[in-house]
Amino acid sequence: MAEPRHSPLGKLLPWEAPGGSILLAEMAFMRQIGVRRRGRPSAYLAGLPLPLEANRVAAMGAVRVLWLGPDEWLVTAPEGEDGGLLQRLDRVEGAVVTDLSSSRAAIAISGAAARRLLERGCAIDLHPREFGPGDCAQTLLARIPVIVDQIAPAPAYRVLVRRSLARWLAGWLIDAAAGLTPAAPGER
Repeated sequence: MAEPRHSPLGKLLPWEAPGGSILLAEMAFMRQIGVRRRGRPSAYLAGLPLPLEANRVAAMGAVRVLWLGPDEWLVTAPEGEDGGLLQRLDRVEGAVVTDLSSSRAAIAISGAAARRLLERGCAIDLHPREFGPGDCAQTLLARIPVIVDQIAPAPAYRVLVRRSLARWLAGWLIDAAAGLTPAAPGER
């Protein structure tokens, strides 16, 4: 008999800041598939649109494809909505496909102060002029490596972090959210 799966953040998240300015939630058991393919890629891979610009995301329904490098992408989908992606991608000639689903946890960060929360520990410029929906970046957040993916202008983000560091990062986010209020209109 198979043992039940356990999410790394199940007892810590969801969490909401007083007043609802920040919401943190775990996107448990998200499918994450790493794809590497040499040569000039086409606009599609196994029927999925590929972002061909640096640090961009292409989406098709709930499936998101993040550009991680000139020949590297991360394909993500909520649990149960991957539609056999791993098998489809495995058949692509010249592609190296790796199931990374159990290596990272995904934290959804939303609310009016979400950007300000990330700015407390992230060195990249998250101002809407520079980073918006459809942008992603590999960076450090609170000194640990993460992938940040802005999924909506509200703002709403997904942060992908190694499972072994997920509880620590979630705790850091909760601590860093103390006293944050949404930015005033026109304020950075």
